[in-house]
Amino acid sequence: MNTVSNQVQLAKYYRNLRFLVIDDFENFRLSLKQMVRAFGVEQIDVAINGEDAIARCENEQFDVVICDYNLGDGKNGQQVLEELRHSRLLKHTGIFVMVTAETSKDMVMGALEYLPDSYITKPLTKSVLQQRLDKLIEQRETLKPINQAVDDCDFKKAIALLGQEIKSETRYIFWCLRTLANLYYHEGEHAKARKIYEDVLTKRDIGWARLGLGRIKTVVGEVESAVDDFTQVLDANPNIIEAYDELSGAYLKLDRPRDAQKTLKDAVKISPHAFKRQKELARVCTQNKDMETASEALKATMKLGFNSVHDDPSNYLEYGRCLAEMSDGDTSEQGKKRAKEAIHTLQRVAKKFKDDPSVRMNAALIEARTHQGQGDERKSKEIFDKAKKILADDATNSETKLEYAKTLYSMGNTAEAEGLLSQLSNEHKDNPALIRSINEFIDEPVGYQVKIKARKLNKDGIKAFESGDLEEAINSFTEALECTPKHPALNLNIVQVTLKLIESKGYSDQYAKRCKSSLENVSHIPEQHAQYKRLQFLKKKVAELKSAA
Repeated sequence: MNTVSNQVQLAKYYRNLRFLVIDDFENFRLSLKQMVRAFGVEQIDVAINGEDAIARCENEQFDVVICDYNLGDGKNGQQVLEELRHSRLLKHTGIFVMVTAETSKDMVMGALEYLPDSYITKPLTKSVLQQRLDKLIEQRETLKPINQAVDDCDFKKAIALLGQEIKSETRYIFWCLRTLANLYYHEGEHAKARKIYEDVLTKRDIGWARLGLGRIKTVVGEVESAVDDFTQVLDANPNIIEAYDELSGAYLKLDRPRDAQKTLKDAVKISPHAFKRQKELARVCTQNKDMETASEALKATMKLGFNSVHDDPSNYLEYGRCLAEMSDGDTSEQGKKRAKEAIHTLQRVAKKFKDDPSVRMNAALIEARTHQGQGDERKSKEIFDKAKKILADDATNSETKLEYAKTLYSMGNTAEAEGLLSQLSNEHKDNPALIRSINEFIDEPVGYQVKIKARKLNKDGIKAFESGDLEEAINSFTEALECTPKHPALNLNIVQVTLKLIESKGYSDQYAKRCKSSLENVSHIPEQHAQYKRLQFLKKKVAELKSAA
């Protein structure tokens, strides 16, 4: 197509397209309207902020959205794009152009992660905008039948059309190959997707193809090889953020959570404004018992979720819960600061989601523990009584019952807490996530600082046991138990070491008494607990002591 006929065709395309211009400044909205009207566009709507834009897209279908990144109070351009994608208000046939004065790398990377079709920095000129739009609209029209099929969820049709486009030696060959491989992947046709990625890589080492190949390998169990692929992608281009997420997931499959955490932290340094990544970082850090980093990620999650499609009470509750745990028993300036921020966050979520009794009750329970951890028993009881009143007025789910049990324990109602935990375990045997949470709490129902001390002593005890110094092992485990007296693994470690001492030194009533005392300390653990089978085995061994003597 020659230049003149190309412009004529583009003018026809523009005339039939509906545009939405989003900016909080009237002068810029008017300027953008004048620019696109000069291209031949006749249908131009405007929105003055993110909320207005979402509302318009819910009621109308737009072909092209031009959105500023900074939209004043409320949602920013990144959050608008994210919600449009999440709610499927922006079709695959649509075009989204982000316009911004932001030049900092983290802002740019954050915006690009949600895949705008183009990203233009200010000052914006008519020629730059037209050049970008011309290319996007040409591609849109050429590939419209494919994207329409994807929008209609007719993936078989989309795959067939992609095959035809590829055979025609289209100028959009790589887009077609990448889209086809993605469709095969999501349809579970991993072998076909893999062949596309491998064929592309035989000709040229392209990041998206190696990334896709690594993803396929992860799914089919070739995880070590997938790690090599993701690492190669990042060695070639450290800014391919998606590769960090995939690499972290592969590390978790290989039971390497520390490597997963480091990978996610590297990604967050480059692009800190992705909600889901911060959420995953917080989860992995919590799994690794790194509460300092988890708290930072949870705070970011809460902030990023605000005004976005991800705004949820759990963001606030998780952050408040983390701070409450870290401040428990810590009355230093830092501890007081964390407790204060926890209380502020919990009161904020209770107010924001005041129509949800479950949110108000969970917030009150965590707040009661926060006051208790700072030694303010009067305030703790006052807040706890409020929580109990909400509890009496409303049905309670299992997660809230767990929160209630934790608070009972912190206030010294140990027997009632253990009874509730046992009941929960029996009622929810088929809920592995809940059982894991219950077991983790049963193991260490104490504050963060105490946990750190107990874990160190436990490690010391294991090291002494492995070196054959049984008495030193007993001393370390016993000191650790002073921090957390009913810790299942610690108590059973003492039983195991004592049995080893009996083997070498012979039976004594003192040894037998120590074993029985430790077993009594963990009689509360439910059969779903990871240490339950070990408990039963050691109980049997201890019962055999006297007869063996």
